[in-house]
Amino acid sequence: MAERRFLTVSGAEKALDEALIGKLGAGLRGRLLRPGDEYDTVRRVWNGMIDKRPALIAQCATTEDVVDVVSFARDQDLLVSVRGGGHNIAGKSVCERGLMIDLSRMNRVSVDPEARTARVAGGAKLGDFDRATQVFGLATTAGVVTTTGVAGLTLGGGMGRLGRKHGLACDNLLSVEVVTAAGRMLRVSADENADLFWALRGGGANLGVVTSFEFRLHPVGPVVYGGAVVYAIKDGREVYRRFHDYCRTAPDELRAEAVLLTCCIGPLDEAERIVQPLRSFGAPLADQVAPTPYLDIQAAGDQVFPTGLRYYWKSHFVKDFTADAIDVTLAHFASVPSPRSVVVLEQFGGAVARVAPGATAFGHRDVEYDFFPASIWTDPADSERQIAWARELWEATKPFGTGGVYVNDLGDEGEDRVRAAYGGNYTRLAAVKAKYDPANFFRLNQNVKPGP
Repeated sequence: MAERRFLTVSGAEKALDEALIGKLGAGLRGRLLRPGDEYDTVRRVWNGMIDKRPALIAQCATTEDVVDVVSFARDQDLLVSVRGGGHNIAGKSVCERGLMIDLSRMNRVSVDPEARTARVAGGAKLGDFDRATQVFGLATTAGVVTTTGVAGLTLGGGMGRLGRKHGLACDNLLSVEVVTAAGRMLRVSADENADLFWALRGGGANLGVVTSFEFRLHPVGPVVYGGAVVYAIKDGREVYRRFHDYCRTAPDELRAEAVLLTCCIGPLDEAERIVQPLRSFGAPLADQVAPTPYLDIQAAGDQVFPTGLRYYWKSHFVKDFTADAIDVTLAHFASVPSPRSVVVLEQFGGAVARVAPGATAFGHRDVEYDFFPASIWTDPADSERQIAWARELWEATKPFGTGGVYVNDLGDEGEDRVRAAYGGNYTRLAAVKAKYDPANFFRLNQNVKPGP
């Protein structure tokens, strides 16, 4: 009888009869993909550095499918990964020789404009979410690249262009449906399974497979005031200094990055006044700030981070981007090995900082910026040089960081860095993990081990 070989949770190899696998597939609304079919298309993820080959891909179409696949994998002790949008820098949503649970067919978004809420399935991407909500002039915090998965963004916290006004994506989460390691579907909110609700808001993919999110929405767009102001690198020190000074007093309606991509969601007649200081740091090479469709602003990052290129970055949170930090950054950027590579200084603060550190698993509420050098390139032969550049800049700027890190920016960096992502919330998160996933079934993630 034909067999298919898998890796187990312990790393051993296990053979399963194709008849047993076929029985699983026969009960699914979705389908099972083996090498061949559309397998190669589905296993590919955003980061072109990742080239892993699952033994089997389960393309789930319903929550019931997820329950069946999780139960099957648990009973057979199979190594499992879960793909929502596949946008993780480390490529943890696809496993080598295990079973990949793919949610891409579960991408429905339904909006209740009267209640200002949206229900979003676990395989939806930010572009799906934004397009559905903007029909009604509504939105919530949803990242900066439209191909990012709603699930991965939100479960890691979820910073985006609306964050300073409306908080993180996880701060706007009202409820979820999640399939646990026990193969149970739970409804989770502040009033139901509240410990799990706390943990899912920032705890990453550690607690189960979220098949549905319910979000609070806010009036935004369809036109906002935004775009790019471009300065010459020779003016970088002064621009960085004045950018940092401005960010400390900027209203919550404005959110900026120093690549100087800005977005102001206040009334248009006030937006030009708010943004004006960013346009007067010197003589801009280009000034593209204007009333712009919100959907276009949200898609702007797609040009910088397109699917399929090779990516590597490291990040840390920063409270004070000092003159020394500016000098180190500019000096290192002078040797950037790829014209695609960027250094991002992403503004936090505002509504994000007004949530207590212990209110959600995401606890880094008092930082001013997320700082990350991102190497972006195309030639595999150039990988060593590209990775070295990003690591060297990260090391050089480490003294200016808080020691914390955004979990959604982590690569394969080890347990200490995962602990740094959660800080004082790690022990509580590990206890919730022990309750809902005591065997660490969901381990292909920025893993929090079950603990007391």
